[in-house]
Amino acid sequence: MAVEYDVVISTVWVLLAAFMVFLMHLGFAMVESGFTRAKNTVNILMKNVVTVIIGVVTYYLVGFALMFGESQGGFAGWSYFALSHASLYDAGIPVMAFWVFQAMFAATCATIVSGAVAERVNFLAYLAFAVVMTALIYPIVGHWVWGSGWLAELGFMDFAGSTVVHSVGAWGGLIFARMLGPRLGKYGPQGQVVSMPGHSMPLATIGVLLLWFGWFGFNGGSTIDGTTAALADIIAATMMGGAAGGLAAMVLTQLRTGKADAGMTLNGILAGLVGVTAGANVLTIWAALLVGVASGLVMAAAAAFIERVLKVDDPVGAISVHGACGVLGTLAVGLFAPEGGLFYGGGWQLLGVQLLGVVVAFLWAAAVAWVALAVIGRLTPLRVSKQVELAGLDVAEHAAVAYSGIALPEMGLAQAASGSHQ
Repeated sequence: MAVEYDVVISTVWVLLAAFMVFLMHLGFAMVESGFTRAKNTVNILMKNVVTVIIGVVTYYLVGFALMFGESQGGFAGWSYFALSHASLYDAGIPVMAFWVFQAMFAATCATIVSGAVAERVNFLAYLAFAVVMTALIYPIVGHWVWGSGWLAELGFMDFAGSTVVHSVGAWGGLIFARMLGPRLGKYGPQGQVVSMPGHSMPLATIGVLLLWFGWFGFNGGSTIDGTTAALADIIAATMMGGAAGGLAAMVLTQLRTGKADAGMTLNGILAGLVGVTAGANVLTIWAALLVGVASGLVMAAAAAFIERVLKVDDPVGAISVHGACGVLGTLAVGLFAPEGGLFYGGGWQLLGVQLLGVVVAFLWAAAVAWVALAVIGRLTPLRVSKQVELAGLDVAEHAAVAYSGIALPEMGLAQAASGSHQ
C-alpha cells in the first residue's frame, strides 16, 4: 500500500510540474512580445500558442517514440508511435502523466526558436520548422541522454535539459536566424549595431517571473518522484541560479554603463536558470551561486559576440541565454558533480563526456535544422517581404493588431515606409 501511495504522490507532483511548465509558454510569449516591437505582438503570441499545439500533437505521434522507444545502438527509439503500447514503458508513474510532462518539454525546446527569429519570419515556415523540432531534432537528442541512448551509456549527465532542451532549441534558432538574416535596419551602413528596443518592459518582466516560477516545475518535476527529499535541494539550486544570474548581469551593466539595464537583468535571470538546469540535482547551493553568476556574465558576452561578430540578429537574446548558458551549465556538471566532478577529485573523464555531449548535440541540431530549413525554403519563403516586415507582421499574417484603437508611432512610420516601397 505504501508503494501505491508513493505512485499517487509522484503522479500528482509530475502533473503539477507539467502544468507549471505549460505556464512557462505564457512566460515565453510575454518575454518575446515585450522585447519586440508592438507591430509584431500578435505574431509573437500566435507563434507561442501554436508551438504548444504542434508540440503536443507531433510529440504524441512521433516524438515520444523516437525519444523513449526501444532501440538498438542507442540512436533513436522505434516503438510507442502514437503512444501505441506505451503503457509498457516503465516511468515509475502512469505513462500518460509522464507523456504530458515530456510533451511540455518538447514544446519548450521549439518555442526557444520563436524569439530568435522574431519580427521577420514567415509564419508558415516557422510552423513547419516547429514540427521538425518537436518530431525529430529534440527527440533524438533526448533519446541519447534520457532514453537510455549512447550518451547516457557513456555517463553524460543533463538532469533537466540545459543541453537537451535549451541548447538544442538555441542551435535551431541560431541556424534559422542566420538563414533569415537580420531585421531591416538592424545594422547601419558601416555594419554598426542599431538599437531596436522592444515595446513593453512590463510584459517582459511578467514573462521572466512566470518563467522563473515555471522553472521550479521544470527542474523539480524532472525527478519523476514527488516523495524524494532531494526536491528541496533541486528547488533551492533553481532559485539561487536565477537570482545569481540576474544579479551578475545587473552589476555588469552598472559597471559598464553606470546604469542597471533592465533587459539584461531579466535575461540574466533566465541565463542563471538555464545554467543550473543540467546539474540541479547535484549542485550544492554554493555551486548553484557560482554557476548562476557565471551564466549571467557568459550570457552578456555571448549576446555581444552573436550580435556584433557573427552578425546574427536575435531580438530577445534566446541564443545567448539558452545556447551559451546551456553549454556552460552542462560543462559545470563535469566540475561540480560530487561523483565524478573535477573539483571533487573525479578527474577529467566526466568533463570530457559532458563536452562530447555538448558538441554532438550542436552538430545534430545545426545540421538537421539547416537541411530542414533548406527544404522548407523551397516550399514557402522563410522570410516575409520587405513591405510586410516594415508594416509589421500582425496585419499581414493574422489580420489583427494587438492594441486596437491606439495610435502607435512605429506602426504609422512603418506603414508610411511600406507605401513608399510599393
